[in-house]
Amino acid sequence: QAQVAESGGGLVQAGGSLRLSCAASGLTLSRYSVGWFRQAPGKESEFVAAISRSGGYIRYADSVKGRFTILRDNSQNTVYLQMNSLKPEDTAVYYCAADTGSSYSASYLRSDYDYWGQGTQVTVSS
Repeated sequence: QAQVAESGGGLVQAGGSLRLSCAASGLTLSRYSVGWFRQAPGKESEFVAAISRSGGYIRYADSVKGRFTILRDNSQNTVYLQMNSLKPEDTAVYYCAADTGSSYSASYLRSDYDYWGQGTQVTVSS
């Protein structure tokens, strides 16, 4: 059974950095576009970033542009989200997801993604 899993979350002070990883089993992640989403308590899910299979198409939410970087290592079948200059408002559960219907897009739509991880908690203290 194909699964996607995130890791790397934790507690960090404002201004700090974290790197999240997204890996898959039973699914060749390197073939597909991958996105990151997040959900804070009491709020709706929010798009964060997405990357196409080759890395040629990348999209960021305005709220993270210039602070977060999405990148992938297809030789390791892994996608990363490097988060710098973290703010308390970045506190959320972060999810990665694979879009097995596309290799060339970097969609911001949840409905385009069909394999989701369980999420990893990121907490930024002020």
